[in-house]
Amino acid sequence: MKKSVYSLVLMDSVIKAVDEQAYRLGTNRSNLINQILAERFCCVTPEMRMREIFDLLSEKTGSNFQIQKQNSSSLITLRTSLEYKYRPIVNYKIELQREPDDFLGQLRVQIRTQSQPLISLFEEFFLYRTTLEKKYFSLLGLDYQFTLSAGYFARKLVRSTADSEKTAIAIGGYLNHLNKSLQMCFSAPNDFPSCEVENEYKELLKNFII
Repeated sequence: MKKSVYSLVLMDSVIKAVDEQAYRLGTNRSNLINQILAERFCCVTPEMRMREIFDLLSEKTGSNFQIQKQNSSSLITLRTSLEYKYRPIVNYKIELQREPDDFLGQLRVQIRTQSQPLISLFEEFFLYRTTLEKKYFSLLGLDYQFTLSAGYFARKLVRSTADSEKTAIAIGGYLNHLNKSLQMCFSAPNDFPSCEVENEYKELLKNFII
């Protein structure tokens, strides 16, 4: 969205209140004033678009995750525990770009545990998952960007639609499938149904690429 520079004369007390609120929201003065004016005059801002996506995403994944919204309008955290004897916590963080280009944003997944066997199993699963996703992204001529380290996985989310509801459905479907696959890996690592997981992933790609 195009932006221009304008001069405004405002009361010092107004600026003080704006700056305090901007700090609490993790943004800056200009961006907050832009949001306030956009809401007042029914204009759509990137923050409004991201909030809409996250609200819809919460509706579509709420039964599988604990939703933890952040102060930042561009970030949401979804938390779940694995069906494993220690019930380790896994955090899924979605961070959207204010102005998406080829990528909508980024997904970060992190397991909270000090257990080396659990961390190793987490890495083994995502080695499998990245191989699977890279395969189909390559067939579609798309760039697949990811990072994998001890207990941590991140990947860029491809922008496949400008529609907020379809974006939320795409992210929600992907997260539900990813979490389901991870749960299956931890519950029975020696009997992981890789063919079933791959077929389900292929079905997801028929509707949305994310």
